[in-house]
Amino acid sequence: MTATHAGGGFNPPEPTQKGGPDYGRFLDNVRALQDHARAADAPAEVISRAADALQSVCELLAPFDTDEWSSPSGRRLDLPMRGNVLAVPMKLKRDGERRLSGWARFRRFHLGRNGAAHGGAIGLLFDSVLGTASWMLTGGDYQRTAYLHVNYRQIVPIEKELQVRAWVSRTEGRKIFVETTLCDGDTVLADGEALFVVLKPGQP
Repeated sequence: MTATHAGGGFNPPEPTQKGGPDYGRFLDNVRALQDHARAADAPAEVISRAADALQSVCELLAPFDTDEWSSPSGRRLDLPMRGNVLAVPMKLKRDGERRLSGWARFRRFHLGRNGAAHGGAIGLLFDSVLGTASWMLTGGDYQRTAYLHVNYRQIVPIEKELQVRAWVSRTEGRKIFVETTLCDGDTVLADGEALFVVLKPGQP
C-alpha cells in the first residue's frame, strides 16, 4: 500500500472532510472517555454498564476499519492535531521567521502520578512539537525523527494550559536540528532537542 505514495511510508496528510461535521465531537468524546477511564471510581455495576456500552460502540465502528491512508484520522486539517486522537492537545503558530509558539494541555489521561504528566506523554508532545517546527520552518515535507532528547526540569502539571516554543537551531544537508521549551509562565518545566532527517523520494 505505501509503495503507491511518493513519500514512501510517510506522507503529509491529504485534506479531507471524511467523518462529517461531527468527527471533531466524536474525537472530543473519545478523549473525555479516556479521562473518565483514568478518573472514575464507580460502582461495579456502573463499570459493567460502561463496558457493555463501549462494546456496542466498538461493534458499531469495527466494520469500517480501514488503512491509515483512507481514515480521516490525521487528515482533518480543520481540527486540532489534524484529528489525531493520540496527540497531546496543543496549538502552534509562527512566531517570527524561525520560531513557533503556542500552548499545550495535558489531560487527566496523561497523568503519571501525584498530579504530574507522565514523562512518556511529554516525550510524545515534544516529538509532535519538534516535528511540526521542523516541517513548518524548513518546508521539508517528508521527515523522520532520528533522535529526541528530553530534559525534565520541573513537575509538569496536567489540566493546565502551558506555553510551548520551538525553533530550528541549525540545518546540515538533510539534517534538521530543532529545540523546544515547555513553560508555566516564567518557569521552564521541560526542554528538549531533536534531529529530523528529510527522507529521500520513496524512502519509508
